[in-house]
Amino acid sequence: MELQIEKLVYGGDGLARLPADAKGRGKTVLLPFVIPGEKVEASVMESRSGFARARLDSVIRPSPDRVVPQCPYFGKCGGCQYQHIDYPAQLRFKSEILRETLRRTAKLELDQEIVVHASEPWNYRNRTRVRLQHDPSFALGYFETGSHRLLVVEKCPISSPLINQAIGAVWALGRAAKVPTVVHGMQFFTNHDDTRLLVESYVRDQDAADSCKPFFAALSSRLSPAVGMVVFATSPVEDETRQRAPMSSVHNEESLAIGEGSLGYDAAGHDYRVSGGSFFQTNRFLVEELVKTTTGGAAGEAALDLYAGVGLFTLALAGSFEEVIAVESSPHAFADLKHNAPRNVKPTRANTEEFLQKRGEKLAVQFVLLDPPRAGLGEKATRALCRTSASCVTYVSCDPATLSRDLHVLLESGFRVEQAHLFDLFPQTAHMETILKLIR
Repeated sequence: MELQIEKLVYGGDGLARLPADAKGRGKTVLLPFVIPGEKVEASVMESRSGFARARLDSVIRPSPDRVVPQCPYFGKCGGCQYQHIDYPAQLRFKSEILRETLRRTAKLELDQEIVVHASEPWNYRNRTRVRLQHDPSFALGYFETGSHRLLVVEKCPISSPLINQAIGAVWALGRAAKVPTVVHGMQFFTNHDDTRLLVESYVRDQDAADSCKPFFAALSSRLSPAVGMVVFATSPVEDETRQRAPMSSVHNEESLAIGEGSLGYDAAGHDYRVSGGSFFQTNRFLVEELVKTTTGGAAGEAALDLYAGVGLFTLALAGSFEEVIAVESSPHAFADLKHNAPRNVKPTRANTEEFLQKRGEKLAVQFVLLDPPRAGLGEKATRALCRTSASCVTYVSCDPATLSRDLHVLLESGFRVEQAHLFDLFPQTAHMETILKLIR
């Protein structure tokens, strides 16, 4: 059938409508790889009570914002959703999606402009994770869209040049049977100037970690910027929660460091130690601007940094507050946080919700910065945050839906949005980073 695309929704799909029913409104249809204003031919693949999902068959009337994707895997790979859209238009659509999400879920009509921070649109990732298979032959790649099937890839245009060199080197070693069959996944992390590489390898059993020693020796001989490999025992892809470990884990997984176990990352005037298993912001072009925008203008006696990670924002806050309490639950990131923190920072390993409920009202803080994972802060923790003495809160979010849910509670408690920023940390994808500065 022919469909007219009305808009893009969060997640990457376009929205169209089926012909009106007896109630006078056509069912919503969601489909990927389209642009608002386009007329397309599509096939409905799934129909539910409230909406339908469709497949794009052809574009009858293309948008002037449509471009030829630069990646041969686009459309099959689950990593990118927007390569068919000209980059300036991507920014425009993301800003519209953010504004609409805040309006619909948080009941907030932004009075101010959303300040958009653009990135270099290609080769921006400093961290990339790949899956490996060894049977019937070696292959490396990502998941296909909406599945756990491996899509074989040999390059990734959104990853840094050094990461692409690493992908090529692993392919060469795999074809030469020099990648241990126990390795089911790898992650590549580069430093600020893309000159040093730390590798994480994921094996099914920690007893197999030693088999990665000759693998790293072969890799580093091919790729001299590879300074270390950290081997973790994680479950294979069947269990996606564990597959994401250890970076998002609160458990201290056993690991083996071969060579160096961390990288030094320079950003915003600070040198951070980032170890295997620790989270760090992924866009190598926008880290410094993100830190300055998020912490700029904040000063006083005491600040609270929630989900502090290795201290990306903590160190900047330490320069403008007498005391900073930095809360982090991941043992890997917390070890780096303690290493990176100056004397006026109090690193605290704790679950954020439990910390706020137990100590929030007792803390005499003027400013709170939080950078939660995709799940957001949650209602209990948000209400506990509202009971602190803080008059200023900066919320860094990677998901506008959970941001809007938490924001609704913050607005009810008397906060108001002073600034709104959209950081395009993930060009060519539907993901976006939002920074809201709130005061009360």
